[in-house]
Amino acid sequence: MDGLEVTRSRALLAAGLLIAALFIGGRFFVGSGTAKVERSPPAAGEIEAAAPARLVVHVVGAVQRPGLYRLVHGARIADAVRRAGGATRRADLSLVNLAAQVSDGSQVVVPRRVVVEASSGGGEPAPSAAAGGQVHLNTATIEQLDELPGVGPVTAQKIVDYRDQHGAFSSVDDLDAIPGIGPARLEQLRELVAP
Repeated sequence: MDGLEVTRSRALLAAGLLIAALFIGGRFFVGSGTAKVERSPPAAGEIEAAAPARLVVHVVGAVQRPGLYRLVHGARIADAVRRAGGATRRADLSLVNLAAQVSDGSQVVVPRRVVVEASSGGGEPAPSAAAGGQVHLNTATIEQLDELPGVGPVTAQKIVDYRDQHGAFSSVDDLDAIPGIGPARLEQLRELVAP
């Protein structure tokens, strides 16, 4: 029985080989269904490309279907009007900057054409303000903004520039960011303007 004699060194060698075989076999069976790929975290540009940011805007006024609409980040007012079914025949699109970018939570107002009737009283011409007597910050021209008390042509241009750079005004309080309009002027304009 010398051939079957088990020495301590042979037993340790056999146990080591058995453990190595179990370890390799276990790794094979555990990893057989899933392939692990090491990935580095995505860069900021890759995240935007993978899932474009969505924003919500409220389209009102002279459009076919007023309401809330989801748009992709970077969308223009023209895109919002198109999603609302387009402008009606009564819409006055000359008062809307269709190229301006919309921002999340903003309201897009498409004004209706105002029919000016000839008055027999010979009074002053109809004001250029929107319905309700308010000037809409998101659609007003420089000339319309210039007619507001305390707002000259330079400040009117700053309002339009701010609107073009930062998107639509979401509230009248956004005027506080315009250089030349302080708290006192803001309170004076609060009843005269609307976003």
